[in-house]
Parts: sequence; C-alpha cells; structure tokens
Amino acid sequence: MKKYIVLYTAPLTSAERFAQATPEQAQQGMKMWFDWKEKLGSRLVDMGQQLGNAMTVTKAGVTKSDSNIVGISILQANSMDEALDMVKSHHHLQWAEGAGITILEEMPIPEMQG
Repeated sequence: MKKYIVLYTAPLTSAERFAQATPEQAQQGMKMWFDWKEKLGSRLVDMGQQLGNAMTVTKAGVTKSDSNIVGISILQANSMDEALDMVKSHHHLQWAEGAGITILEEMPIPEMQG
C-alpha cells in the first residue's frame, strides 16, 4: 500500500470560529474525528494534528505565512482513487465555507529507503 498525506485547508478566519466553540461543540467535533478514525481502521496511519502559526523560510529570510493548511493526517491506500474515496464525505468539508482537502501521494526515493 502507498501512503498519502492529507492536508486540511480552510480560510484563516475559520480558526477563530473553532477557538470560540462551546465545550459541547468541541466534543461533537471530536466525536466526528473519532468516528472517521474507527471507520478507516488501520488505513489511517496517523490521525494527525491541527496546524497553525505558519512561517515561510526563503533565502531572503523568514516571513509569516498566509498558508490555509489547518491540519494533516496520513492515510494508507492502494491507489489515489481509494484515498480520495476515504475523504470525499469527510466532516472537515462541512466545517467552514471554503474548507477543502488536498491529498498528496508519498513518493519514496529508493536511495533513501532503509
């Protein structure tokens, strides 16, 4: 099986909404995550984390990033189509207007395999 990196995207203003969630809303949101985790079983390699405070480093220096990546997970699937099927009805897509999911296929470098 191949590994796929799942990037959850959303407008930066969505984080403010999440921070203002009531304890009940937060608990309901976590239940959706754990239901998804249970549904995928071992195909979910790493449930991931929420992300924020993005910075960009270039040869010119370091700047605050306007990245809209708000979370990450790692899936295991036989194909990109299978990975896409795993997230097509993901609750993140309902989280905020403009929320999305980007999937990247891990491309191992043979010379770096141990």
